[in-house]
Amino acid sequence: MARGSKERNKAAAPRALDVAAAAGVSTATVSRAFNTPEKVAPEIRDKILKIAADLGWMPHPAGAALASRRTWLVGVLIPTLDHDVFASQVGALQARLAEAGITVLIGCSNYDSAQAEAQLRAMLARGVEALAIVGEAQREGVFDMIRARRVPYVVMYSYRDSAEHPFAGFDNAGAFRSVARHLLDLGHRDFGLIHQPAGDNDRVQARLDGLRGALAENGIALRPQHVHEGAPSLLFGRQGLKAIMETSEPRPTAIVCGNDTLAMGALIEARALGIKVPDELSITGFDDVAMAAHMEPPLTTMRVDNAEIGRRAADYLRACLEDGAPDDPQPVEFHLMLRKSTAAPRSRPVLPDK
Repeated sequence: MARGSKERNKAAAPRALDVAAAAGVSTATVSRAFNTPEKVAPEIRDKILKIAADLGWMPHPAGAALASRRTWLVGVLIPTLDHDVFASQVGALQARLAEAGITVLIGCSNYDSAQAEAQLRAMLARGVEALAIVGEAQREGVFDMIRARRVPYVVMYSYRDSAEHPFAGFDNAGAFRSVARHLLDLGHRDFGLIHQPAGDNDRVQARLDGLRGALAENGIALRPQHVHEGAPSLLFGRQGLKAIMETSEPRPTAIVCGNDTLAMGALIEARALGIKVPDELSITGFDDVAMAAHMEPPLTTMRVDNAEIGRRAADYLRACLEDGAPDDPQPVEFHLMLRKSTAAPRSRPVLPDK
């Protein structure tokens, strides 16, 4: 035999025909053993699966999809891979859908609405049968495009009673109202705010609305010089607090931060400036990341069960694919974790003389 023939034989992949011949069944029975196993006698199915494993053969997913007119693919669009919040949601969603034999395709928009639309179009072109999308602040026409293709979807991490979308998330505005009321109940009347960019981010916009609304109910407004928007980073948390504290009197006695990373940066900067937390300044975060409870002092922050958001999104989409008419998911609860970074104001922050 020629060398080329030997190499071709060595490289030849096992086929369904090989599995069928070894098992003494038809190729149709092999296909049923994988795609509709309940229609094959258990002893025959087990024999086929063992032989297939021994030979290293698996059914081709594209072929199975073509035969059944199903792809069993669900697309998930998240803003970033750099945040544990979204990793928890996607991990729980993927685990839940895997139980039903559904594969997840993940796209990342990097907080760019054009990238988000491009990712969604690519997923639809791949034949996803359902979509989970973080946030409803998408480019105009995106949701119309999805509905026109009759692809069920759910919006994760957001929630509004009056919206037209099914949500698997929580009331972001309500969560920040809770933060504001906690600080108001402690006696704070002068507030600062350090938050991540709000453009194309309905979650941040809702939180800011909730905070401002709760303060307005008490006749309080945020002073523009006490509000700083920037990267959701430790460094910007430090920079934001320093800028706020360098403004003229009266300085805030409470700083609300858009996430725990910003809040931890603010805590670090407060110590560097010689400001006592919480005696002179209360600081709050959002997300309750693992480090929040181990800061000095431990950070008061908002906890949301992000894994539960993923599970509820998965259950909704799975029901869409199996039943066609599921109930909308119920909103996930949020819980304010009261720790030692907040207290009643005892004095205003005073910076040491330069």
